[in-house]
Amino acid sequence: MLTHSCRHLRKWFPAVCLAVGVLFATNAQAGKNKKKPAIEEHAPQPLPEIDTRNLVWPDPPEVARIRWLEQYRGEPKSAQPIAAKPKKKESWMLRMAGIQPLEVDKTDLKYKLVRPYGVAVDSKGNIYAADTYVGAVFIFNPETKAVDFIRNGRDARFKALIGLTIDDADRLFVTDSGLQRIFVFDANHKFQATFGSDRLGRPSGVAVDNKNRFIYVTDVLKNNVVVYDLDSFKYLRTVGGPPEKAGDDAPGTFARPTNVAVAANGDLYVSDTLNSRIQIFDAGGTFLSTFGKGGDGPADFARPKGISIDSDGHLWVADADQNRVKVYDKQGRLCAFFGEYGYFPGQFALPSGIAIDKNNRVIVAEQILNGRLQVFRYITDAEAAGELAKHEQQAVPTSGASTTPAGDTTSQ
Repeated sequence: MLTHSCRHLRKWFPAVCLAVGVLFATNAQAGKNKKKPAIEEHAPQPLPEIDTRNLVWPDPPEVARIRWLEQYRGEPKSAQPIAAKPKKKESWMLRMAGIQPLEVDKTDLKYKLVRPYGVAVDSKGNIYAADTYVGAVFIFNPETKAVDFIRNGRDARFKALIGLTIDDADRLFVTDSGLQRIFVFDANHKFQATFGSDRLGRPSGVAVDNKNRFIYVTDVLKNNVVVYDLDSFKYLRTVGGPPEKAGDDAPGTFARPTNVAVAANGDLYVSDTLNSRIQIFDAGGTFLSTFGKGGDGPADFARPKGISIDSDGHLWVADADQNRVKVYDKQGRLCAFFGEYGYFPGQFALPSGIAIDKNNRVIVAEQILNGRLQVFRYITDAEAAGELAKHEQQAVPTSGASTTPAGDTTSQ
């Protein structure tokens, strides 16, 4: 079924790597390493008006498989201008120059995403993003557009937030690579516990297996994946480990594993980032297979990071260096890819985290160009098949109906 699914994905995605107007042109060379401007050089710029209502991949008339929905950058702008008032004390030089400095009431300033990495979605559809730079977990409500936070110094003491995941009880798990531990918050965002500081070196990605009651944490310093009990937080085992010698990429060994995802059958997928591959293990930690190699081609990896699995079993990978999102089947065959470097909808700038929810929304976190989350909608195999059947039915002329094009008078 997955092979059949991927074959149809290939059929319906031929335009994914072609131009989608001037904004979305991609090709096999787009992933090459090229010098990118430093973030300090990127001042916020006004974006031209873009009609994103029909922004899909691939281009019509092919059946759409991915649809762009929206993006998040932080708290919405205030309807009122930020209050500013003259400073009470001015230097004599400013007085001579006739300059009246203003001070801004910091209570009016809004929280904006800067370096979001881990993303997750709860049972209510709220979107969570861990921002390392801001030191907070952003919580976006897509319905009301309200933004809530779990803040450093108020709700917990963070140092370097990285990964996020949410279990079937809406408990939030947050990895802190600076404090070498996992923070746990309940469904009301209240702090519950921490664990892992006795074993973790630099925790990064995190994922839960609700069925088998496991929580997986990648350790980019110790080059392994640590497994804990989801209910007691007790250490269970370690998956993988560092190579015996530098440069060795034997199966089951890692070079900076950054992220993890769990399939419906309990299989564990790991982004083996510096080895430019994905490794797959069963729920007991036994190595199953691996795929991927370094390169700049569409199917290759440059720096695979965030990974997630959709409802049809496809693996989605955020490649931070190629600035692409790629879709693979279970056998590691590329089914689709999209994106290029940029700040317009459908383009990416250091995509690092990715999550797919039960409603087939795909959330991608980007870490430069002022930080943002982009939200896409994955059109499932069943939905696409139904749409294709509808198109084919419409293309078949009704029995007895004239096939002469409208306006054609040559037969008269």
